[in-house]
Amino acid sequence: MFTDKDLAQLKSHGIDADTIHHQLESFRQGFPFLNIDRAAVVGDGIRRLNPQEQQTFRELFNAHRNLLQIVKFVPASGAATRMFKEMFAFLADGKPTPSVQEVVDNINRFAFGARLKQAAGDTTDAHRLIDTMLSPKGLGYGSAPKALVLFHRYADGNRTALEEHLCEGALYAAGHNGEVNIHFTVSPEHQAAFEALVQEVLPRYEQRYGVHYQISYSCQRPSTDTLAVGLDNEPFREDDGRLLLRPAGHGALLENLGEIEADLIFIKNIDNVTTDARKADTVRYKEILAGQLLALQAQCFDYLKQLEESPVDAMTLQTIEHFLEQDLCLKLPDRLATLDAEGKRQWLIDRLHRPIRVCGMVRNDGEPGGGPYWVKEADGSQSLQIAESTQIAPEQKGLMAAATHFNPVDLVCATRDRHGNRFDLSRYVDPQTGFISEKSKNGRPLRALERPGLWNGSMAHWNTVFVEVPSTVFSPVKTVNDLLRPEHQPQA
Repeated sequence: MFTDKDLAQLKSHGIDADTIHHQLESFRQGFPFLNIDRAAVVGDGIRRLNPQEQQTFRELFNAHRNLLQIVKFVPASGAATRMFKEMFAFLADGKPTPSVQEVVDNINRFAFGARLKQAAGDTTDAHRLIDTMLSPKGLGYGSAPKALVLFHRYADGNRTALEEHLCEGALYAAGHNGEVNIHFTVSPEHQAAFEALVQEVLPRYEQRYGVHYQISYSCQRPSTDTLAVGLDNEPFREDDGRLLLRPAGHGALLENLGEIEADLIFIKNIDNVTTDARKADTVRYKEILAGQLLALQAQCFDYLKQLEESPVDAMTLQTIEHFLEQDLCLKLPDRLATLDAEGKRQWLIDRLHRPIRVCGMVRNDGEPGGGPYWVKEADGSQSLQIAESTQIAPEQKGLMAAATHFNPVDLVCATRDRHGNRFDLSRYVDPQTGFISEKSKNGRPLRALERPGLWNGSMAHWNTVFVEVPSTVFSPVKTVNDLLRPEHQPQA
């Protein structure tokens, strides 16, 4: 099936033939659905913290933050193409949809409005305005990364999504000596533009917030790319005969995350930002989630120390089991009761010795996104997972109606063990998860394979806790029209 030329191409990406054959098998067999028991809801998998708990966790985080190495991890490699999908369609067919008309009628309300009008001239012609917005000869937003699109208007200078993350980072991710470490994952072709903007604006924000930034970047590894296939599940080939290898979705960023040196890692998507006037809830709940994580981690480390360094009695084992169920939200398997003391000790060590994530969950008001569920594991236990609709079997789709919350990608993670060593994150992936989607290339249909999502299957075997957070912390920009929402407009 593969020629010497194919194998050389794969080798140049760092991909071996066995990996490709496994991917082909995934296309042919598909991925099994998750064995879901029920949706997680408040009181059963999702915590609703009372005011005293919120205050306790905030104080805990702020008491320790100067001792911690903190990193804000921002997946930012995505282009803004989908953000302007309807605008591209308008340029192609000349038919303005209500969304296109809304953009044209409100052009002055966009942060990039003044720059657009300067480039397009004094015109109200819809085609010219949209073409100038997207074209490389204009603003170039049609091929720009979403991070570099101007999102918000301010009296002292408008800001891109990237700049809003710089501001956020200063407010809740400043650690030792006021250092703010922010890591952006970027596409190789856009890294220079990221660096140029950062170099231009960083002095301004360091002065504003009295912090020192350390900005780093990484790209998805070519070795994480996946093979595309045709509708017959045979390798899809470019016009020149080369195999088509595609980036494998945000799950491919697990390697990037695994190389981060930090005690605490905040993860948030590039487009989920709001204006300064509305950032208070974002900062507050980031501190709450971080404090909750620190409390859980400290207890895990204490129990691990007891289990690993000294004999433990039945009462101690029972206390740890209670912690796993009540605090780490794990439903213990029935077979645990049949194990002797040593068997239980080893099982408990395995469950405690894992990366931890605390995930904010927002009430579901119709926004797209994965949801929180209880999933049955092979050993008879149940764990909390974030599942996309494609991971749910058709006969279980009714569970989605019972889901009261969804995942806004609001995570705080700890990826070091009690000795300060980084976990090998690849050990905690569920390889049986993934996504197959229908795409096209040069008008030819194809099937694409995405690796287990970063906060789905890639973190399936982490210790996971869900905490309810308010909808005010979720302000995504999926289409350009979203920038007209109140959370992206100056307050009157």
